[in-house]
Amino acid sequence: MSRRLENLKNLLSHPLARNMDPDSPEANDVFAEIIEAKPFLKEIYRSWFGMLAESLPEKLDGPVLELGSGAGFLEEFIPGLIKSEIQHIVSADVALDARSLPFPENSLKAIVIVDVFHHIPDVAKFLAEAQRCLKPGGVISMIEPWITPWSGFVYKYLHQEPFLNEAEEWRFSEGGRMSMSNSALPWIVFERDRRLFESQFSFFKVERIVLHTPFLYLLSGGVSMKNLVPAGLFPLIRRLESALTPFMKHIAMFANIVLIKQVKPK
Repeated sequence: MSRRLENLKNLLSHPLARNMDPDSPEANDVFAEIIEAKPFLKEIYRSWFGMLAESLPEKLDGPVLELGSGAGFLEEFIPGLIKSEIQHIVSADVALDARSLPFPENSLKAIVIVDVFHHIPDVAKFLAEAQRCLKPGGVISMIEPWITPWSGFVYKYLHQEPFLNEAEEWRFSEGGRMSMSNSALPWIVFERDRRLFESQFSFFKVERIVLHTPFLYLLSGGVSMKNLVPAGLFPLIRRLESALTPFMKHIAMFANIVLIKQVKPK
């Protein structure tokens, strides 16, 4: 079974990504080229970026920081966005480590994240830094992988990143910025270990966790695989996903997780 799935993944891998080192700075240019050439995938990112923009606090001033901006275009949805990466790349405004943010206390309006939280080697250190840097009323809004019966199969057998849903700790060994991760980490922190999170980070309130995108991203092939369906089918599949909203706890692959920093801890 595993050999057949591995052969299938090799067959479906995108030509530009097949022999690329995902941890290299040059990978961002390749990912940007792939996204631009795949209208189906670009529409997914537009939908996700819209979710992030809509979750920002309207009555709060201050800069918005994006962690791991990579090949994204979130600045089209959030004017004045500070784009950051773990290493120096042309498209980012600043290079930083999420575990040691170079911002004063109570200075940021929001921190926005797309598929990066589960790449941070020690998310407790990031959450502590985010708690320090955000203004009261500021938010962390992220789009991250989420575990459901359907996504668990996909992440375990069809995805190239590590998937360790039984991991006891919120951290993993450091390594490449893309290759080292745990796709199960957002679910572990905000679902399985929810009480522990609320105890350790009492200034944060989990405002909402919205499950979504059970099929679209997989069918797009993401940034590492070929399109599995024609781009013209995007509106039809999106309507199908909308109709399946009541069943997202069984089929969703991603979640929009929104945390709000409170004036006083709970």
